[in-house]
Amino acid sequence: MTPVPQISGPHMTGRAWLLLLALSVLWGGSFFFVGVAVHELPPLTIAASRVGLAALALLAVLRLSGVALPRDPLVWRAFLVMGLLNNVIPFSLIIWAQGQIPSGLASILNATTPISTALVAHAFTTDEKLTPNRAAGVLLGLAGVVILLGPDLLAGLGGNVMAQGAVLVATVSYACAATFGRRFRRLGVPPLATASGQLLGSSAILLPLALLAERSWLLPLPSLPVLAALLALALVSTALAYVIFFRVMAQAGSNVNLVTLLVPVSAILLGVLVLGEALSLRHFAGMAVIALGLAAIDGRALRLLRR
Repeated sequence: MTPVPQISGPHMTGRAWLLLLALSVLWGGSFFFVGVAVHELPPLTIAASRVGLAALALLAVLRLSGVALPRDPLVWRAFLVMGLLNNVIPFSLIIWAQGQIPSGLASILNATTPISTALVAHAFTTDEKLTPNRAAGVLLGLAGVVILLGPDLLAGLGGNVMAQGAVLVATVSYACAATFGRRFRRLGVPPLATASGQLLGSSAILLPLALLAERSWLLPLPSLPVLAALLALALVSTALAYVIFFRVMAQAGSNVNLVTLLVPVSAILLGVLVLGEALSLRHFAGMAVIALGLAAIDGRALRLLRR
């Protein structure tokens, strides 16, 4: 009998951290693109356009690369669940919330995702238990995000409880998706096929919802800036981003959601490099605290110090 290959526990390598940084740049742009589109389009229509266009793009990539989608009905049921948890629920809630609260506050609330993820992984996995280092690192990272984006944004807390609660519910959905998505590696589904399958599953849910609830076909044609934002949101911040997301998840498990701590850092640095914005002492302090938190989660720096 051929021995079953053993799958090592989730862990972050140097390559995984680099991919996570790249993912933070791609997802950092999504808040901007949604901010443009939300002025002319309703939330479900934006979310459906995002996943539908991204699914079409990845299907073309699959065809060109020769990677086949699995035929197993169990895998497709998993794609539907993953699409619901990772796209349908969080995308709809966050897009709706961005029409009610500032993007900066939405980013801070979204950065609580690693806290939700650590708790869900601790409850439902055997190899991602919450350790003191991980708990301290996640809290430090969240504190760094608050410092980076500005404590003044926290003054808006409680101003629109429904919208802020929607973002927090979205983070719990992301956390459940990160834990649920670990099964695709065990099922032998490659990251590109996983990304495509869950986007197809999301499209199958969101497209009918948008048509029924918002009558998308009756909406006026969006302006060119909104169309450009939708394309960028779908192709860059969704299709390409999910290929990276599932590649990291296959190795690092629910650690992939640490990306939400890096998204604000990428947004600030892009503003400096592209728009010529200046860095203040607060920005340096926030990034330093985030780096300290990530180092605590990674653990290698602490092990070196102990030696």
